Amino acid sequence: MDDELLDENVAEDNPEPMNEEEEERLLAHWQAVASTHHVVVPQEMAAPIQQMARQTQERQPVPFVPLSCHEKNKEILYEERVYPAGKWAYVIKGEDLYEQSISMAFMKLMRYICSENSAGRYLGMTVPILNEIQMAKDEKSFVRDVLTAYYLPAEFQDKPPEPTDPDIQIVQRETVRVITRVFYGTTTEETIMRQISLLWELLGSTDDFLRETYMVAVYENPGVPRRRNEIWFIRREP
Repeated sequence: MDDELLDENVAEDNPEPMNEEEEERLLAHWQAVASTHHVVVPQEMAAPIQQMARQTQERQPVPFVPLSCHEKNKEILYEERVYPAGKWAYVIKGEDLYEQSISMAFMKLMRYICSENSAGRYLGMTVPILNEIQMAKDEKSFVRDVLTAYYLPAEFQDKPPEPTDPDIQIVQRETVRVITRVFYGTTTEETIMRQISLLWELLGSTDDFLRETYMVAVYENPGVPRRRNEIWFIRREP
């Protein structure tokens, strides 16, 4: 089933408690989307999914400083930003497909965000979620392991709650300067490779950016049709 054909209303913000039918419908929606990526969403994900659905209007943006914006015919081609150092929770998964790795990792992070942490509470959602990919030696495919990271909200930056899942690690990531370009829809190895090629065409011949590491920034949950993403190129340190 194509996630763009699914009912958009199941993931809309709803501060009111869901009834049993709405809960089942929301879980079924996520399961249908996940099945297109050969991922199984277990029943125990129902509570985190419901909480995320209720909190969609309370997402905090990861802080950054805009540096420049490059346009053509009033269309933004790409932007340059600096993201300051901060603490992130991350998971590394190495499934057969890129979309399987990020889906499995995000479900772990969702449980951490919602309650499976030393504070025993909902931590708050920040966007974007980052997926860091490494290119294989042939530069035509990805290394299997993908790092999926969640930025800790401001109130937890000094003392992040500890995860109960040993697969989740907390790390201090250093300041990074990136070129970003927006694209929409599902993210697969094929669609990401296309976006990498497009951005290299726009930038032209330059050695200013890493060629072995890229990031995919995801701004909406996997159940949202035509979700917003960005491809990030990392500027080399001088």
